[in-house]
Amino acid sequence: MQTELADFIRDTPEGEEAQSILRKCVHCGFCTATCPTYQVLGDDLDSPRGRIYLMKRALEGAPVTDKTRLHLDRCLTCRACETTCPSGVRYGRLVDIGRAVVEAKTRRGPLERARRALLAHALPRPRLFGAALRLGQLARPLLPHSLRRKVPPRISPDRRWPAPRHARKMLALGGCVQRSLAPSINAAAARVLDRAGISLIEAPDAGCCGGLRFHLNYQEQGRDDMRALIDAWWPYVASGEVEAIVMTASGCGVTVKEYGHYLTQDAGYREKAARISELTLDLCEVLTPAMLDRVAARGKVAFQSPCTLQHGQQLRGKVEALLQAAGYQLSAVNDAHLCCGSAGTYSLLHPPIAEELRARKLEALGAGGPDVIATANIGCLSHLQAASRTPVKHWIELLDVK
Repeated sequence: MQTELADFIRDTPEGEEAQSILRKCVHCGFCTATCPTYQVLGDDLDSPRGRIYLMKRALEGAPVTDKTRLHLDRCLTCRACETTCPSGVRYGRLVDIGRAVVEAKTRRGPLERARRALLAHALPRPRLFGAALRLGQLARPLLPHSLRRKVPPRISPDRRWPAPRHARKMLALGGCVQRSLAPSINAAAARVLDRAGISLIEAPDAGCCGGLRFHLNYQEQGRDDMRALIDAWWPYVASGEVEAIVMTASGCGVTVKEYGHYLTQDAGYREKAARISELTLDLCEVLTPAMLDRVAARGKVAFQSPCTLQHGQQLRGKVEALLQAAGYQLSAVNDAHLCCGSAGTYSLLHPPIAEELRARKLEALGAGGPDVIATANIGCLSHLQAASRTPVKHWIELLDVK
């Protein structure tokens, strides 16, 4: 694709990266077949090919409108198009650049600005989010049905966490919303890894990975969250106390694995960010079938592979292999490559599209009659559970069952 970037971005690192990505796109349209929003809306401008055209025009200095921003906003950043693209177009990186440019050249309405600012301020702060969640749970019986479904009922999770006792130690991220919505996930991971001879620990001051605010287009604030997390983890890394950083939320995992890219222009954090990315593993990359105790006939599971796991991290089949090794029967899931509609804050900002994608996903997951739906990301878990009659759990919780 021939591109002539405008002066405002031509000789910048972002411009050079965008130029390189755009030149790889041949406009073949293969991406439309796996784009969730194109499947729902049928508009080429709501496909990767159409959005690339819009970003190209914006980067060349053409007028940018609210409609341009809307088409970019409606992208889930699921990166299924990257898996499909025969030319290797790094669409996810291009859309980060394009969104920043379009955001700077347009102005949202006051209500929309307030809503996005509230999400960017509240969700990455575990204490604030936890307090808001508890308040919502208390008021849950009084809420309208549409809002009640978004507030999970209060439960008493299993928080038992083994004391560190092994020579092998790994760091886990508590996360910003997961520690309030499902603290049982990391606890289950700690117990399973403990039985495998690995002690899992958390850094007390570790907060949000930065992905949430970054993808709300508060990109510099998102980078601040990344720097803060690096600072919280660095003493453990620098001392050699831990051999890896383990992610139990694939959405956080794909972000942290790309810290080296996000902070490449930051001389103070460039090397630390690259080291953190190098050490980061999804939980399914740490566990192996040989580490698990097999129990016959545990039940039937439908696995929903989050986009951040299968497209962002390019990890496919690993969780399924672990579930099967533990004795679960996997049911087939049609169109497993398509997004469930969660996508961070997407389900809150674009509910009609998110709910349609969720309905399609739940139909596909339920077709095989599973006893439980398993996933690898807290956002997907919460989004699916809000409309599912079948229990939805993190896959590690299924491996923690004796």
